[in-house]
Amino acid sequence: MLETFFKPELISVNLESSDKDELFEEMVELFQRADCGFDRGEALEALLAREEKMTTGIIPSVAIPHASCPSVQSGFGAIGISRKGIDYGSLDGKPVHIVFMLLFGSDGTALHLKVMQQLALILKNPEAASRIAEKKTPQEVFDEICALEEALV
Repeated sequence: MLETFFKPELISVNLESSDKDELFEEMVELFQRADCGFDRGEALEALLAREEKMTTGIIPSVAIPHASCPSVQSGFGAIGISRKGIDYGSLDGKPVHIVFMLLFGSDGTALHLKVMQQLALILKNPEAASRIAEKKTPQEVFDEICALEEALV
């Protein structure tokens, strides 16, 4: 399921951002470069509004910012890896190194729940985050996500 939601061209293995605001800009830029067909300003506003409710940095070293946007058709996601860590305001107070950014259409509730559920199941594996973080190329990250999901079956 995640292999159809994430694509290697929407994966960055060298995020440069040092804080959450920079991160959101940098990752939304990935969607724009891949021509995902959405309103950039609307997406940033929706992501920030969701984040104001409660941090999405709830798993050690991992954040999953997500939002619904009317300009998004179905849904798509980007994955980012920060080697130095990002000041994210996580629940544990530690930097985030892996980010799964998810955007869904207004009618994408079912897809939203499925993707979040799959990510939660994958990240329950205590080795999953470190296995993802050690990958050096977008294709390696994509392949690892697919392998982790396949291992759930």
